[in-house]
Parts: sequence; C-alpha cells; structure tokens
Amino acid sequence: MLWIKALHVISVITWFAALFYLPRLFVYHAMSDDKASIERFKIMEHKLYRIIMMPSFVLATALGAWMAIEAWAVYTTQYWLYVKLVLAGLLIAYHFYCGHLLAAFKADKNTHSHIFYRWFNEFPVLILVAIVILVVVKPF
Repeated sequence: MLWIKALHVISVITWFAALFYLPRLFVYHAMSDDKASIERFKIMEHKLYRIIMMPSFVLATALGAWMAIEAWAVYTTQYWLYVKLVLAGLLIAYHFYCGHLLAAFKADKNTHSHIFYRWFNEFPVLILVAIVILVVVKPF
C-alpha cells in the first residue's frame, strides 16, 4: 500500500503542477495579440493538458480511489476524508473547466481577460492548502 500511496502523491504533484501552469498560460494567451504567440500558446496548452495534466489526473484519481477502497472500513469514521473527497471533486470540476477554456482558446472564442485568469489561477492553491491540512492534521 505504501507504493500505491507514493505513486498517488507523485501523480498529485504532477497534476497540481499542470493545474498551476495551464491557467498561467491562459493569462499570457489572453494578453497576446500577435498570431505567432497565439498559435504557440495553443500548442503549449494542448500538450500540457493532454500529455501531462490528463494522465496525471487519471493516475491520481485511480490510485486515490484504490487506497480509499482498500481501507474504507477504517475511513468510515474519518470525516476529514469526506471533506477531502468533496474538495477533490471540486478540483476535478476545475480540471474539466480548464479543458473547456482550452477548447475556447483553440477556437479563438475566449471571452475572459487576463485578469480573470489571474484570479482563476488561485483556486487550486486554496484547494491544495485545505487538502494538505486535512490529510496531515486530520482535524475531525
């Protein structure tokens, strides 16, 4: 089980790196006005989402589910885990909303400013802080 946990942590770190970087690319993409930069950002965003973000999300989710299922009898009274799962669900929704935004940029139909993306980029930070506190401190 420790190998599963280690792989889960590695995949979560990789997923979060992508969750932090993709919206930052959106900031710069939204600020771009020359065709070469716009096309470069489209390629970078696509590769980040498909090659790094999606596989690490799938792996983090699958390994997390595996650990939860294996020890569910222990976790049934661990209420911090339920809150963590809700926060993970919000993060998954954020992940797929990033995919929606990626598609909008790809089709040249972005409707948000770089300021929106600067604020949007902060959401996973809040989730990360809350999840780490829940997992380490186990407050309830």
